[in-house]
Amino acid sequence: MPQTPPHPDVERVLLDEQQIRDRLAELGERITADYADEPPILVGVLKGAVMVMADLARQVDLKVEMDWMAVSSYGSGTKSSGVVRILKDLSADISGRNVLIVEDIIDSGLTLKWLLSNLRSRGPRSVEIATLLRKPEAARVEIDVKYVGFEIPSEFVVGYGLDYAENYRNLPYVGVLERSIYED
Repeated sequence: MPQTPPHPDVERVLLDEQQIRDRLAELGERITADYADEPPILVGVLKGAVMVMADLARQVDLKVEMDWMAVSSYGSGTKSSGVVRILKDLSADISGRNVLIVEDIIDSGLTLKWLLSNLRSRGPRSVEIATLLRKPEAARVEIDVKYVGFEIPSEFVVGYGLDYAENYRNLPYVGVLERSIYED
């Protein structure tokens, strides 16, 4: 498969399409094995996790239900505000069910910590996390993440669902955004 050239605003490609595809296939196999007896409901976190959710779900060889939440602690900037709002709640009742939160990236962990607490208060059987990316150096709270695609440096990344000011989500890779785009 030919390599997609980087967008002019992308300094460099951190993870290409094939690396992402291969890693999601591995995670899908693990999830299939771990939940063989009781398939989870996959809860994608909008908007960033759309690509991850779609591609990961296709790698899970089980009957899985998918639902979505939208929570926000980001503005148009590059840092989490720590204040969380629910923009779209789940349609499904998760009481007594295995829940697998699907994330695009874990940065500070503040939003995810809030989301975990919120979902656990609804009485699920279990709540676990799958994320494509994690930035260990950016973590401000400790969160146990069962399925991690890649640990990456604390750089501002876009593509594969990740955005800056609602742009770049459609890039088929994860790339480091040029500083000049988000710094004055």
